[in-house]
Amino acid sequence: MTGKLDLLTPSNSQIIFIDHQPQMAFGVQSIDRQVLKNNTVGLAKAAKVFGIPTTITTVETESFSGQTYPELLDVFPDAALLERTSMNSWDDQKVRDALAKAAADGRKKIVVSGLWTEVCNNSFALSAMADTDYEIYMVSDASGGTSKEAHDMAMMRMVQAGVIPVTWQQVMLEWQRDWAKRDTYNDVMSIVREHSGAYGMGVDYAYTMVHKAPSRSVHTGETLAPIPA
Repeated sequence: MTGKLDLLTPSNSQIIFIDHQPQMAFGVQSIDRQVLKNNTVGLAKAAKVFGIPTTITTVETESFSGQTYPELLDVFPDAALLERTSMNSWDDQKVRDALAKAAADGRKKIVVSGLWTEVCNNSFALSAMADTDYEIYMVSDASGGTSKEAHDMAMMRMVQAGVIPVTWQQVMLEWQRDWAKRDTYNDVMSIVREHSGAYGMGVDYAYTMVHKAPSRSVHTGETLAPIPA
């Protein structure tokens, strides 16, 4: 239990994105699919900011599942895509090797975002934990199942087995930990403003209205004063 009390840090974590592909997303009913993509891309951007070793794995891209979200690939344009036939990523040696490489550097906390929760995420988490001493952090709101019940029951099963449930913003802010860390502060705030909904709107408001910072938009049109009709 002791290791699970440690907070996630940029030096003890790695991340895997599993099957963020359109055919898999079509079947998701546990979360709004646009919200799912938003959260996944926000998480990916956070991983890049903090230099987290990242694995992207795909299943049957050409024959069934389609290409990985372009927005996710734009964050990691040079990343290898580890193609599989198995629903369980742990069954593919390339995936095991990628995770082992980062784990050898002390990164045994594996953050997981994937589709579907009840199949690919669940089987990967249970198998990896059975065979290694990795700790699995399942990002619930950057993953999706074929129904809310399917997602919830899979999360419950994994938690009972020792998986730690998290959300994407929780992971990012745990990596940041201290707002005095200025080397990542501005990048984190940029992710918040773009991907964190009301929280991001609040940051935009504070920057522009309270601190009088310029808007982050590139709007060049004039503002016309009111004219009573």
